[in-house]
Amino acid sequence: METGKWYDDCGLLVEQTVSVSAAFEDSEDIAVARAMSRDFLHSLQRVYGLPVSERVIGTVQLVVSELVTNARKYAPGPCLLTLELREGCVDVTIWDSSSAVPLLMAPDPERVGQHGLEIVMALCSGFEVHREPVGKRVKVTLILADDPGGHPAGRQV
Repeated sequence: METGKWYDDCGLLVEQTVSVSAAFEDSEDIAVARAMSRDFLHSLQRVYGLPVSERVIGTVQLVVSELVTNARKYAPGPCLLTLELREGCVDVTIWDSSSAVPLLMAPDPERVGQHGLEIVMALCSGFEVHREPVGKRVKVTLILADDPGGHPAGRQV
């Protein structure tokens, strides 16, 4: 786990892990995963005073929805979602039991469906897949702050 660094009222450096995790087994849980991500980001605003725009909250919810949907659709058994604050970003990690690595398909406006990974890749500043002894972990990184220059897609890395 990464550690968040904060300064208390006396200006002393405080380090703590800021994360939340949950397991999901049913497709109905996708809405619960979105709500968990929204609540996590709102708590970053309330508790730590971090700037998190409604655009970023919506983007994180969309990414979480796509990743949990894929895990539920293509892997048997439960999946594990972890959201973690790290240096002005939120890491969204999903573990599932399938060792098959997700494949990014070539853009095709004629294709119906299977655009989820395209969407995730377009919205995230980082994307990693790691095979585990059982299954795999997909980790994406999203920047919490909007672009000060007003780019409609947010800060570009």
